[in-house]
Amino acid sequence: MQPFKDHFSQSAARYAAHRPTYPLELVNFLADRAPRENAAWDCGCGSGQLSTLLTERFARVYATDASTKQIENAVAHPRVAYSCAPAEASGLDSGVADLIVAAQAAHWFGLPAFYQEARRVGHSGSLLALVSYGIVKLDEQLDPIIDQFYFTVLGPYWPPERKYVEEGYRSFDFPFLEFAAPEMQISVQWNLSDFLGYVDTWSSVAAMDRALGREEHERFNRALSQAWNPAEETRQVKWPLTVRAGVL
Repeated sequence: MQPFKDHFSQSAARYAAHRPTYPLELVNFLADRAPRENAAWDCGCGSGQLSTLLTERFARVYATDASTKQIENAVAHPRVAYSCAPAEASGLDSGVADLIVAAQAAHWFGLPAFYQEARRVGHSGSLLALVSYGIVKLDEQLDPIIDQFYFTVLGPYWPPERKYVEEGYRSFDFPFLEFAAPEMQISVQWNLSDFLGYVDTWSSVAAMDRALGREEHERFNRALSQAWNPAEETRQVKWPLTVRAGVL
């Protein structure tokens, strides 16, 4: 089993507070393609950004994550059963899931072992979906400031797995009957505090702060604050969604 690379336990509370939720359009697409709507397995669930939303269409949701801290900070829901387990060994019963989805998480998995576990937890005809959201975008005024921080300042501190998110998992082996997903995006209305809280959840930011201190981080915060002004103004924040979906 691939060793668990824990980049988020120390920021689990911030992750729960500041990571964006997914559009209901994504849930509807997955549910419409699943053979039934009895149960879904949200693998690498984090603090439940997608897990609770899946209950809009699925009667039961099993949500697992390898980080105890993420599970401790997950959003409670009566039809979501959270448990701490790696993607490759979920502890779930065989054949229980009509949908298996990994959202912004599959780049941390040992894919061959996860696929084997997905086949066990699912059944013939179950849907498997790998979901990722790309680089955040706002507008022509703020994007250059954010991109310079993301690519140049933080570049050396991103985990190597980040490249798979940026490419939408396109280089992943995906040995299933794959079909195209519609274009989708996450879109939220955030003020400056909301956005800076989200940036603080980036694994690269934590790594840079440990290596260099807070100077570069604070320089970015000041530059963005000056451009965003007034801080209370909400702006549309967008991430492109990529879905690789296939039938087991």
